[in-house]
Amino acid sequence: MKLQTTSTEASIPKHVAIIMDGNGRWAKSRGLPRAVGHKKGAEVVKTIVESALSLNVKYLTLFGFSSENWNRPADEVIDLMSLLRNYLSKEINNLDKKGIVFKVIGDRNRLDPDIVEMIKQSEFLTRGNTELTLTLALSYGGRRAIVAAAQELASQVYRKKLNLNDINEEVFNGVLETKTCPDPDLIIRTSGEKRISNFMLWECAYSEFVFTDTLWPDFSHSDFNSAIDEFTNRNRRFGA
Repeated sequence: MKLQTTSTEASIPKHVAIIMDGNGRWAKSRGLPRAVGHKKGAEVVKTIVESALSLNVKYLTLFGFSSENWNRPADEVIDLMSLLRNYLSKEINNLDKKGIVFKVIGDRNRLDPDIVEMIKQSEFLTRGNTELTLTLALSYGGRRAIVAAAQELASQVYRKKLNLNDINEEVFNGVLETKTCPDPDLIIRTSGEKRISNFMLWECAYSEFVFTDTLWPDFSHSDFNSAIDEFTNRNRRFGA
């Protein structure tokens, strides 16, 4: 299925990142448990992956679970981890068949061992694909990622593997979890909130932002296309 958009192929962003927000409010507005909102939101992920493929977006990064989300009620965290297990067990083969690389960024030390193993197997299975790179940010925080990169560079300097004066933006970028992906051209946030929420703080320096009032469980092909069209109508000067 080829989706229609007013954007030309040359103007399509190479990397789109999405802060998926509003599952809880979607459920509450319908008198449903938050878990139902999260389940519906997980189904939308499949829709938007298809949209990205159709428009020839090459990198799609989804903010699935932040480092701060661990502070949510235990039952909600358990439900979210169950959804993650279900996605990893049922969707990875489909992603592989469609030529999609699957990656995860974030602090895996806080994830259950079985989930970590499923992530490793999924990344290994899809490593040779070329159509789209789908990255899930799980147990992820932008500040933590920057601190981890700084610690790695400090360790290299201490071990005399790196000269302090050789550290620049390119070197710093090379030790980030996102080093194999270009910086996001476009970051979309759903649900009407207008903040970054500790997401890709280093990488978003020159990203364009689109904020939509649509709650994530209602986010559609059309909403994705509208965000792409808005992006293509912007004049990106990168400070020049």
